[in-house]
Amino acid sequence: MRAEAQDHIDTINAALALVRRFLDWDRALRRLDELNAKVEDPTLWDNPKAAQEVMRERRRLDEAIGATRAIETEMADTAELIELAEAEGDDALVDDAVASLAALAVRAEEDKVRALLAGEADGYDCYIEVHAGAGGTESQDWAEMLQRMYMRWAEKRGMKVELIEYQAGEQAGIKSATMLVKGENAYGYAKTESGVHRLVRISPYDSSARRHTSFSSVWVYPVIDDNIEIEIKESDLKIDTYRASGAGGQHVNTTDSAVRITHVPTGIIVASQIDRSQHKNRATAMNMLKARLYEAELQKREAEASGEYQAKTEIGWGHQIRSYVLQPYQLVKDLRTGVTSTAPQDVLDGALDPFMAAALSQKVTGETVEVEDID
Repeated sequence: MRAEAQDHIDTINAALALVRRFLDWDRALRRLDELNAKVEDPTLWDNPKAAQEVMRERRRLDEAIGATRAIETEMADTAELIELAEAEGDDALVDDAVASLAALAVRAEEDKVRALLAGEADGYDCYIEVHAGAGGTESQDWAEMLQRMYMRWAEKRGMKVELIEYQAGEQAGIKSATMLVKGENAYGYAKTESGVHRLVRISPYDSSARRHTSFSSVWVYPVIDDNIEIEIKESDLKIDTYRASGAGGQHVNTTDSAVRITHVPTGIIVASQIDRSQHKNRATAMNMLKARLYEAELQKREAEASGEYQAKTEIGWGHQIRSYVLQPYQLVKDLRTGVTSTAPQDVLDGALDPFMAAALSQKVTGETVEVEDID
């Protein structure tokens, strides 16, 4: 068999193996049988909320198991076709079959990522916060580049983006911004982006054209629904109002209606200036605070399960999850998974899926890689 065909088969098998491991295959098959039995029970819909949970879990398992089996069957049939075509010397048929394997490998990777998005909050919408690090205009410009990157990523996936909070930089860029991203599995995908992002480039703001290193942080947390109860004491809150500022009137309202809420026990700060109504901004900020507290609990549970804890750290050296080098060469490198791209402009235009997929896979395998940062 051609080396190219074998490479595609290896890619498919690796993706299927990860899905099986994540689902705990034998347990998943038993669980699907249990759920199918529940669906046939006429009393299921006596409790609509519980019934919806059963139907949601059943659909997820059925889709993941069905997709895995379909790809296995198609891969085996195509591999057999290649062997027969090679034996008969039919190069055209071999070429077609190899092309089919290549398409199947892409599908297997996509199905793998979908299967991995089974966390408690993965299906929810999400907030994405971007904060500039130390360094003034340089870091603030970098923060705005990141904000644009996530907006482009979301738009490419057919998601909707709303700007909730925006603090413009003194000369250029932003000090901070918060976006609401609405779409299927928005949090599941974007959660892997939380961390510090580092940029290396020749500064457009330096008359001597020197290379500069800038840092900005990204924080992602899910939008929670009304069924999830988060208790917040009024006495734990510090609430400030201020005049919204932004890059022109199209982005934000320039009134005194902006609201910032600090949760004193945890130090979590959220802000909203999307509306002209202070009351509505306060409600939005409270929803954001509940989401942040919920996300903190999810992180705590995950940390307890894995025996480690990754907290939000300072925005600077030694804490970055990804480096983006624009000069003197072009390279983006993820320091958790080792995934790289030699087309940083594509990445900054929203081509983030390979980085997200690798980070999701790493959460399942628990395997860490030694990755050296780039200069």
